[in-house]
Order: sequence, then C-alpha cells, then structure tokens
Amino acid sequence: MSNQSAIQHLTESDPVLGQVIAQGREIQPRPHEDLYLALLRAIVSQQISTKAAAAIWKRFQALFPPEGYPEPREVLALDEDVLRSAGLSRQKAGYLKAIAEYNERGLLDYEHLSNLSEEAFTQHLTAIRGVGRWTAQMLQMFALDQPDVFSEGDLGVQNAMRRLYGLEETGRALQKRMLVIAECWRPYRSLACKYLWQSLDNGTQIPPVV
Repeated sequence: MSNQSAIQHLTESDPVLGQVIAQGREIQPRPHEDLYLALLRAIVSQQISTKAAAAIWKRFQALFPPEGYPEPREVLALDEDVLRSAGLSRQKAGYLKAIAEYNERGLLDYEHLSNLSEEAFTQHLTAIRGVGRWTAQMLQMFALDQPDVFSEGDLGVQNAMRRLYGLEETGRALQKRMLVIAECWRPYRSLACKYLWQSLDNGTQIPPVV
C-alpha cells in the first residue's frame, strides 16, 4: 500500500513539511498486529538508548527458548530476579508482568483495539501499570499503523518542529502551537510525525524507542 495520497496532501497543505518529505526517504506502511509484543518492546525501550534497548530485548528473548517468544504465562511465571538478570530494572520487570497479565485476560485483542478511537485506545492501554499516553500513541502509529495520530509530547517531534518552524515556546505553550500547526496535516498526522523523526537524521525512520 502506498502513501502517495497522504504525501500529496501533506505537501500541498504545508510547504515546510513538503520540503522535509521531498528531501527524505520514502516511508512504507508497516502494520504489526502483535500488540502484546509491541507493548513489551516499548516498555523495555523506555528511557534508554537504542543500542541498550536492543541488547536488553535480546537477553529478554533468550529467557524463552527455543523461539524467543515471551508467552504471557511464562512471563508471569518468571522470578523477578531472572527478569532483572536480562538488564531490566525492578520497575520495568513489574510493568512487563502487568502487560502479560492484561494479555492473559484477553484485553489486548487486535480486532477490538484497532477499532477504538484514539482516546478510547489510550484510556484502555494506560490502565496497565507503566503504560503512558506516549506509549499508547506509539502503538497506534506503528503496531496498528493508524493514520492520524499526533504525538505532541514526543521529544523528537518537538525538536524537529522547533527547528523546522522556528518555535521558541516550551512546555504546554509549545505543544499548543504544535497542535495548531499539525491541524492541516489531518488525516495523515502519523506519517507527518514519521517524517519529522526522519528529519532529525538519526538514521532511522522510527523513533528510537520502539
């Protein structure tokens, strides 16, 4: 599936963003239906570097031979010290168990969640201990590949928009300005965010935390 109509809309509605897209690499849709796995990875990756996250995730997967898939019951059965031996903090180990428990209760069903509104989806996921609004937005953008999610609280999006649009505000004032600028990007704000991340020239098309 091509993003051509989305790119045309974004380019015509915002010349600044249009220039970013023209100078960037094409971003292809990449839906990932395993919300449970995506959520685990998001938690593992929080507040650490891409390299550290990749190393910890690999050690975490090694706890589940032979396939490396962390089945919820197995995650719940693991001793916390074993999870910590993979490089996870005590807090993150607890969060992973909370996600596994949520999945065991049938609360991470793809069909159901993919049909929820952005706000309803966020409320559903943030009921899990350790999962915040930002994580919910990242899952909507990447695991569900939903087209119109805008993460005004994301540091990368903030930095890109500060640079590209000359924004000097901070805090809530900055986020308010960002939301105003992004209004014309509807209904393709997810793709706009992905190009903003790419514009930071960090060598990847997605934020380093997922």
